[in-house]
Amino acid sequence: KSERKTNLMKTEKLRFATVAKPYLITGALLAGLSVVLGAFGAHGLKSVLTAQQLNTFEIGVRYQMYHALALLLLPALSGVVSSTWANRVAFCFVTGTVLFSGSLYALGISSIKWFGPITPLGGMFFIIGWVLLVIGLIKGHDLNKQQKEEQNKTHHMPGAGNV
Repeated sequence: KSERKTNLMKTEKLRFATVAKPYLITGALLAGLSVVLGAFGAHGLKSVLTAQQLNTFEIGVRYQMYHALALLLLPALSGVVSSTWANRVAFCFVTGTVLFSGSLYALGISSIKWFGPITPLGGMFFIIGWVLLVIGLIKGHDLNKQQKEEQNKTHHMPGAGNV
């Protein structure tokens, strides 16, 4: 019974360790930073920026938070999505956040128009990330197969009187 519990714990550890840790750290940092930037926009920039500039800035904050939370939730899907797909999605979400939200922050604060064409590129990374997640979900990740293999190893030990 103790060995079965140990194997189950290993499987559980495997289940939640599929998204590279730097992406999870980045997700936490991006989420925290979006709160800081949201407060900065609402309180520090409100009297400095036009309504349109502030709206642009707030869109960047909103999409940053959406994708930071999505990064943090990717491990919860690792029972049905392989680590390869989850990490591809994470890469796209991080890159999309830097390009999309970053360009909106720069555009909102500076009004320099050449930041504008960078925003759709970031949006494409967001879209590609979501498409990759759908593909990963369709292709699946058979954690049950891994659990069955672990159980077979436990139940069929040589010399244990198995028939």
